[in-house]
Amino acid sequence: MGRKGEQFAGLTVALITPFRDGAVDESALRRLVDFHVESGTDCVSPVGTTGESPTLSHEEHERVIAIVCEQAAGRIKVMAGTGSNSTSEAIRLTRFAQKAGADAALMVAPYYNKPMQEGFYQHYKAVAEAVDLPIVLYNIPGRTGKNMEPETIARIGELPNVVAVKEASGSMDQASQILNLSELTVLSGDDSLTLPLLAIGGSGVVSVVGNIVPQDVQAMIRAFRDGDTVTAQQWHQKLFPLCRDLLSLATNPIPIKAAMQLLGRDTGEVRLPLTALDDAQRTALAQTLTKYGLM
Repeated sequence: MGRKGEQFAGLTVALITPFRDGAVDESALRRLVDFHVESGTDCVSPVGTTGESPTLSHEEHERVIAIVCEQAAGRIKVMAGTGSNSTSEAIRLTRFAQKAGADAALMVAPYYNKPMQEGFYQHYKAVAEAVDLPIVLYNIPGRTGKNMEPETIARIGELPNVVAVKEASGSMDQASQILNLSELTVLSGDDSLTLPLLAIGGSGVVSVVGNIVPQDVQAMIRAFRDGDTVTAQQWHQKLFPLCRDLLSLATNPIPIKAAMQLLGRDTGEVRLPLTALDDAQRTALAQTLTKYGLM
């Protein structure tokens, strides 16, 4: 059974937004896109959670999407973060992403205002009718405050241009239910759950750890696809301590930016209210990176 969004199977990297002295570092952002083109990453997703979208101004949000689309220049897919808890703002951002040349929009479930399930449906329906762009739903109840139920996700998935869901509820049962009820492509929203999700019928991941080891995540996915579960499990075990640290030492994207700084690939700057890792956390992260073979 072919799923709707298989053009977004594989590895999508949830890009950080590099900052220098408080401003978006545009040349660093362009270098990141080039790095992922060279690494064979399938798709990049700017201005999601990892891209610190909550603290970007509207102008910065649009500028980041525009730069990434321009730098990608058709060499790599772009799944732009355009979600909002205001439906009119989500429409505006998604229209902008379409105009900028994005291949898809990654739209987080409206957060904080905790809509009813009907509200989730009407929100996505309004956006889907306003644009002609593939839409990837993003369910992350730990951040939004409310779960989009599998039945709701399946119902939204009947809209023609809604093609996939980034499922970050942490529940395999929820993911199985979505796969059962819908034709949507299911992408992992948690790096440590990518392999289990592939095992039940998922198609890939929107990854944080892929910011630093995209080829290793690709190798795990490829091994699984080739039927080599032993190699896939070995990659999972190797990646796991890194995935664990990036999500448990502090809120994402604090640890991934610290890791990129330790590897000489970013300033490590985050915007308030996010704060840098303390010395003990940095030491723990450096040990994990060293054990992995990156330092």
